Amino acid sequence: MKRSKYERPTHLLQGGPRLTTSAMIASLAAPGQRTKAAPFGHALAQLAEERPDIVGLSADLSKYTDLHIFAQKHPDRFYQMGMAEQLLFSAAAGLAREGFTPFATTYAVFAARRAYDFICLAIAEENLNVKIACALPGLTTGYGPSHQATEDLAIFRGLPNLTIIDPCDAHEIEQVVPVMAAHQGPVYLRLLRGNVPLLLDEYGYRFELGKAKTIRDGRDVLIVSSGLMTMRALEAAQALADDRIDVAVLHVPTIKPLDEATILAEARRGGRLVVVAENHTVIGGLGEAVAGVLMREGIRPEKGFRQIGLPDEFLDAGALPTLHERYGLSTAAVVRRIREWL
Repeated sequence: MKRSKYERPTHLLQGGPRLTTSAMIASLAAPGQRTKAAPFGHALAQLAEERPDIVGLSADLSKYTDLHIFAQKHPDRFYQMGMAEQLLFSAAAGLAREGFTPFATTYAVFAARRAYDFICLAIAEENLNVKIACALPGLTTGYGPSHQATEDLAIFRGLPNLTIIDPCDAHEIEQVVPVMAAHQGPVYLRLLRGNVPLLLDEYGYRFELGKAKTIRDGRDVLIVSSGLMTMRALEAAQALADDRIDVAVLHVPTIKPLDEATILAEARRGGRLVVVAENHTVIGGLGEAVAGVLMREGIRPEKGFRQIGLPDEFLDAGALPTLHERYGLSTAAVVRRIREWL
């Protein structure tokens, strides 16, 4: 039986041109934006040259998580587990117990929904050294609710021992991979795959596990963001500068453990609207994590606190640029919301 990713809801195609596969899995990069192909796969394959303990596992999706790059370079250390995510993570747990450092890859929906109990009891409870790298986090595919992991952070944030990373671009992913491997304990990575945009290298950015960093300073608005929404936030900040609206961007790549000290330090600066932007439902993700930190410390931003995120509903299928505009994740949508709030 083929996976549901090949199915298209017919009601979305009526009255218009038939959506093609390429339109539904379009790159997150804007036209003309710099990209890098398969940064995760290349970084892992390179690291494995120095780390014989690293092995790779896939649930029949290596091409779609960029693990095929690793498999080509290290075929003797690659394990194809088939369409069996629970088996995938059980095998990864066993390999970790034997002293290996397994990188287990699949789609985020399949890890969070189908295999959660195995990740919880076989990996997290035992604090095993398993690295879980999952493609299609949030709204990064047009295939509809079966493949859109809009609630993965809400599911995983409450799991003890699990570190959670949500990188912005190819530059950061390349830095994240060796840090993940060096960290002792389970890690969940929200993986951007394929031709991934390049942006943070222009800011001299360096990833540090557990650290949030101010990429851009500003006096009027503070955007606290993670993942691809940091890219959108930086683009929005440039656009809003034309209106003389000065926007700061605080990038929070480590969702757990959260860098509360840096978030609090930035939120305490007066005169700014605080906005959290995330590629995730507004329920249970970065927005509510930041709100909880501010509430516990009794901080009320002078110009208010707002969230940009996905609605608490099952999303449509379609072309990614259309969906990002519809659900408020596009740069233009971020600019409009901030203008309205100010």
